[in-house]
Parts: sequence; C-alpha cells; structure tokens
Amino acid sequence: MNKIESGFGINRRYLHDEVADRMRALIQSGEMEPKERINEGELTERFGISRTPLREAIKILATEGLLELLPNRGARVASISESELEDVIEVIAGLEATAGDLACRTVSDDEIDGIQADHDAMLAAFKANDEVGYFRHNRLIHEAIMAAARNATLAGIYQSLSGRVQRSRYRAHQTQEQWRRAMSEHEEMIVHLRARNGAALGALLREHIRGKKGPIAANYVDHREA
Repeated sequence: MNKIESGFGINRRYLHDEVADRMRALIQSGEMEPKERINEGELTERFGISRTPLREAIKILATEGLLELLPNRGARVASISESELEDVIEVIAGLEATAGDLACRTVSDDEIDGIQADHDAMLAAFKANDEVGYFRHNRLIHEAIMAAARNATLAGIYQSLSGRVQRSRYRAHQTQEQWRRAMSEHEEMIVHLRARNGAALGALLREHIRGKKGPIAANYVDHREA
C-alpha cells in the first residue's frame, strides 16, 4: 500500500472527515488566511492523500461557511462581510448567554477551579503583554463554560458557527482599554459561576461577545465586494 492509499495512518473509512478536521484547524489557527486559494496539489502531498477525499472535505467546509466554492476555479478560504459579522456575533452571543445560564446549574467546583486557573494564566499574560497567551487562555475559558452547560445540541451549533470568526475573535488586536474591559468582565464571570447565578452570567456573556464586534471589524472584515 503506498502513502496515498494509506493516508499516513488516517482511517480510510472516515478519511474525508479527518481531512476536513485538519483543514478546519488550519483555517481557525490562521495558517490559511481569508480569501487564500486552496492549493489541492500542496494539500494532497501534505496529508498524503488523493484528491477525492480532499474535495469531499472541501465540500464539508463549504457547507460550514469556512470555504467558498469558486465556479470552475476551485475554492478559497471564506472572508466575512460587516453585515455577516453582525449576524454571526449576535447569534454567538445568544448561544454563549444560554451556555452560561445552563452551566450555572450543572458546573462542578473542579470545573470552576479549572476556569479559574485559565483566568489566572490569562491575567499573567495580560500583565506581560503576551497576546498569544492571553487569547489562548481566553478561548479555553469560553470553551469550558460551553462544555459545563452539558448540552450537546448547543455545543454543536456553537462549534459550527463560531468557526467562521474563531481566529478573528481571539486574535484581533485590541486597545489597552479593550483588554482591561475584557479582563474585568472575565473576573465577573468567575464571580457569577461560583455564585451559580445563571441569569447574571448569561447577560454578561451576551454583552461580552457583542463587545468583540469592533476589534474584529477593524482587523478582519472584508469591506470589498467578493
């Protein structure tokens, strides 16, 4: 069996799903930039696969809004318009608000301690002007609250939708004032979690996510026609 057939250890039964996962990670990490054309030859060599599973993976990511199919020209990484950003952020804000409310009914003390540890690490990164560390622990906190909600349907919708803005959400440059506001809001999140105050946490998360619109629009929105 040659390397293309074996897929370097990827289970052939779910090959296109595995490829989609890898491409999704590349997009969300920023290694594949908005409007970047998909180089099928490069990716088939990188993943050790044929073009068939790659093209199936491209179709999957297109349905998720992460890729745009170009008539007779392959595909490219999707960008986001200002109006789309407004819509997506508003829905994500609602999903996180619901997660916060639910999490306060089911979250364990150990889970809160884990969130506190990420918060402390985020604070240390903030003081050190370490944007990479700051945004990494920021993301882990939001994902932990979503996980603590114990709602697979909610988590599935959230994961599918947030993929379009995940990189820009956690890596968009912020002013010092925006950093300080975000840190203050995260401190309040811990307080509401420990108090199991779902209504307060939900309301805070909604406004916290809405506050991301400005930095994302300034850094990543495509104001041009596609």
